[in-house]
Amino acid sequence: MISPEAKPDDRLDQTLRPTSLADVIGQDQVRENLSILIDAAKQRNESLDHVLFYGPPGLGKTTLSHVLANEMGVNIRITSGPAIEKAGDLAAILTNLRAGDILFIDEIHRLGRAIEEILYPGMEDFALDIIIGKGPSARSIRLKLPRFTVIGATTRLALVTAPLRARFGAVYRLDYYDQNSMEKIVQRASNMLSVPYEIDGIKEIARRARGTPRVALRLLRRVRDFTQVRSNGIVSYQTAIDALDLLNVDILGLDEIDRRVIRTIIEKYSGGPVGLSTIAASISEEPDTIMDVVEPYLLQLGFLDRTSQGRVATRIAYEHLGMVYPEDDKQPRLL
Repeated sequence: MISPEAKPDDRLDQTLRPTSLADVIGQDQVRENLSILIDAAKQRNESLDHVLFYGPPGLGKTTLSHVLANEMGVNIRITSGPAIEKAGDLAAILTNLRAGDILFIDEIHRLGRAIEEILYPGMEDFALDIIIGKGPSARSIRLKLPRFTVIGATTRLALVTAPLRARFGAVYRLDYYDQNSMEKIVQRASNMLSVPYEIDGIKEIARRARGTPRVALRLLRRVRDFTQVRSNGIVSYQTAIDALDLLNVDILGLDEIDRRVIRTIIEKYSGGPVGLSTIAASISEEPDTIMDVVEPYLLQLGFLDRTSQGRVATRIAYEHLGMVYPEDDKQPRLL
């Protein structure tokens, strides 16, 4: 429920996405930089410089790409790194672009090396080098391409190769949203979905959404369902609490797997340090799930410390679970 990864039932989010930079809530510094980028490109009557967005999933990288296309009044072609398997796939996409168009590549860190080599001249020289024929009769042809913009999105900047990263003229990091921005996002979505609400109910949903708009919209839909079936259809403070408690989402936005990870470290391994693979085996989850979905938010809250020996639970993690932090080598005990 509170996974930041996109799910099939998130398709409704498409209609809730802002279409202009003025409608974007939060990410103030990124938004201001994009505004300058857009205005400068319009004044020079040029296409946008290549842009790379990175940060945790669910924070609006795809949304901002659509906003840039709308602001520039151009078309946007959408693809992803894993979808481009052969050089011919990328060549087909590039040759169909028109002047000023935006090519959005999600999960750009998963592009193959051979694909990247074809993308480099496209981004730098707006040209496509293709080989015709085989053996001694093979020859290289360079096709000129219209000036276009590549917008890349990745959750793992370190996995983007240095040559590819260097070809982006603007690189922006998206951070988790603050409480005020989250409240505005949930309130805007409630108005667009015609969901009756009280402001305290909106605040409670925003508080438990882990600073991630995608999670907030997902929780809003579930709270809406709960109030429609179990209450009077109005998202109030109490109905929001009841619905979110039923979903096992606590006051800080932690769900069952988050609490299982913390409890495992505290109860089975005396608070740590303990390795990631050991934690994963103890709760029957994949290490990648814990590292990509669970850990980032726990680290942000300060519930976990990463050390060279492994993961360690902090004092506030003990307090949140109602356990006494061991001042010495004593085992933690329930309050």
